[in-house]
Amino acid sequence: MTAPSKADVAVAAPAAPASRWRKLHPDILKLGVVSFLTDLSSEMIFSVFAVFFTTVAGASASLLGLVEGLADFSASSLNYLAGWLSDRSGRRKSFAIAGYGFSTLAKTILLVSNSIIGLGLFRVIERLGKGFRGPPRDAWLSSIADAKTRGFSFGVHKALDKSGAVLGPLAAYGLLSWLGESAQTYQTLFWVAFVPAVLSVLVLARIEDQPVLPHARESVGQNWRLLSPGFKRFLVPAGVFALAYFSLGFLLLKAHSVGFSVADIVLLYALFNITCVIAAPLVGHRGDTVGRSRIVVLGYALYGVISLWLVFASTRWEIILAFVFYGVFYAVEESQSKAFIADLEPERRATAVGVYNFVTGVLYLPASLVAGALWAISPPWAFALSALLSLAAIVTFWVLRPASHR
Repeated sequence: MTAPSKADVAVAAPAAPASRWRKLHPDILKLGVVSFLTDLSSEMIFSVFAVFFTTVAGASASLLGLVEGLADFSASSLNYLAGWLSDRSGRRKSFAIAGYGFSTLAKTILLVSNSIIGLGLFRVIERLGKGFRGPPRDAWLSSIADAKTRGFSFGVHKALDKSGAVLGPLAAYGLLSWLGESAQTYQTLFWVAFVPAVLSVLVLARIEDQPVLPHARESVGQNWRLLSPGFKRFLVPAGVFALAYFSLGFLLLKAHSVGFSVADIVLLYALFNITCVIAAPLVGHRGDTVGRSRIVVLGYALYGVISLWLVFASTRWEIILAFVFYGVFYAVEESQSKAFIADLEPERRATAVGVYNFVTGVLYLPASLVAGALWAISPPWAFALSALLSLAAIVTFWVLRPASHR
């Protein structure tokens, strides 16, 4: 575990709970509503996608690994470009709307096709929109968040984001329980999920833009060279950890192999998201007070423990606990890594988030491919490799100490 650095201490001043909420910029909550509606839509679909893709559509687990890896890659492929364009123009809102709108349009594929090719195309294309909206939106959040409560602000946004991911699986569960598990039910589910996706774009269009100082004369190469040394050091352990980061779809398949039905798996997915909603603001506040270096390393360690747990897990209660702890890990990884990047790179935050997402996303592809191949041989091997790589990421972070090279 690393000692708090000066960069961490600078954001370590604790604040009373009421004071933290008062300091939240109202647009943080509005952007949270946009993410809530988007996740409500996306997670209705994702909560059943892995099982639907392999059991109803008839795809193999290896093909699922390929599709999930390509989806993760597509989510990151436009990150650097979106971040660079946003910093270059100083605009956030227009790029965010383009990303959310593209994801919404991609969901129309599900309304006309349920073939393996159609499902695979939807999964990959929908993630392109996520990749384009992420860096501008996260830079938008970091610029309006108070520096002393930045972790809490990102945590609140993530909590609102994942609240949609709680209701989405529950809505899917209700439809499956009411209408039964059939191809027609899944088609109905896809139509219902399309509605909040459209609403999210309409809400975002009504939020006032918060432009920043543009860097109009910087090329991509100049932009990269001007990023802070601390951020570039952080990319190394982040990349190692990305190789350990198997798709959540494999955890869902693990639950199915233990004996959970499709409807039960949807409830497990909701449990994971509920845990994330509760943990995200708490973890964010903890990062503000003890330093985000410790929280980032805690996320790596927790993921390694979960992976090791899944090597031996064979009962239903063990899987339930795995979903709970995975929710805590996700709260750390998805919100506090972005807050940590905002600390390390104050000038070109959209670019930094874009580079981070691009590097980790490129590595998610081989990670998912290897996980799919190992799953076909023996599922515990996939989780064992993840545990080992998580340990390697912790060691790399401790050696490089990115926060001390801000």
